[in-house]
Amino acid sequence: MPVFNFNPLTLNKIKRFKSIRRGYYSFIIFTLLVLLSCAAEMLVNSRALVVAYQGQWYFPTYGDIIPGTQLGFEYEYETNYRVLKKRLQGSDSGFVLLPPIPYNPYETDLKNNQFPPFPPSFEDQHYLGTDTIGRDVAARLVYGFRTAIFFSLILLVVSYLIGVSIGAAMGYFGGLFDLLFQRIIEIWSNIPFLYVIMIVSSIMIPNFYTLIAIILVFGWIQMTWYMRTVTYKEKAREYVMAARALGASHKRVIFNHILPNTISIIVTFIPFSIANGIIALTSLDYLGFGLPAPTPSWGELLSQGSNNLESVWIVSSVIVAMTVILVMVTFIGEAIREAFDPKKHTTYE
Repeated sequence: MPVFNFNPLTLNKIKRFKSIRRGYYSFIIFTLLVLLSCAAEMLVNSRALVVAYQGQWYFPTYGDIIPGTQLGFEYEYETNYRVLKKRLQGSDSGFVLLPPIPYNPYETDLKNNQFPPFPPSFEDQHYLGTDTIGRDVAARLVYGFRTAIFFSLILLVVSYLIGVSIGAAMGYFGGLFDLLFQRIIEIWSNIPFLYVIMIVSSIMIPNFYTLIAIILVFGWIQMTWYMRTVTYKEKAREYVMAARALGASHKRVIFNHILPNTISIIVTFIPFSIANGIIALTSLDYLGFGLPAPTPSWGELLSQGSNNLESVWIVSSVIVAMTVILVMVTFIGEAIREAFDPKKHTTYE
């Protein structure tokens, strides 16, 4: 069975990345947060993880909706598992295992003769309080993070595919192809991005994929310029000239020689592109041009918090969450940039 081995230079870069502690530990924590967000329903959800009732076992989180009549209530809609848990406490009929935060991001929890937002309460299990209509802030933070991170990752992959492809082609082939795309990019980069979003939002309600498409229209330009510059420089090096003299095709030269030697540029910008994607979505949601309500969003929470400064738990929660995530991404980016710096791994003679 073949075993894939990294070359010594790559191993040195990975070793150097691990030696930069703040970047390495930030990478581990950030990766864990992304993985946990993929299973957010197991941690933050109004549905129970496990219900044991009169000898029957149910798993509502990823299963079917269980009507109340099936679990001893008189209503036919889905069971309120928090109420069921209180009913079964101390009885022999069964038990209910709820997630640590037993609320979903769309659920309102109102109180008699009181108006939201409600402050943090461990008794009600609203650990970060509620927003202006009674939804759990912690739940909306968690699901908002998942929305933002997947938005950023999808935007990153697609924009890099476009930017790297066009930029490498511009730098390698040059001539009329390069000149044509330079003019296109110059014209495209002068179009006001926010105005485009405002026009689209006035015509239709933007959704997750619509926003990705709009930002993608402008998001490929930066990576294209970087790749054009790097490819243009690499094309003039001796190893590329030698490959072309030996009869290598353009495809082989680009994919087997130039791109592997520009991978450090691509990898270095990935963390910062993720941060830019999170900031872009949060900013659009804050301004009201982003995801439609009631989608969980950091920008929507930030807007609520800025309009209700007396409810300090709303704005402080989202600001702390954004600060922690963006600082970790910055540490990761700095560590990758230092680890992949060619001057650290090159000997000049």
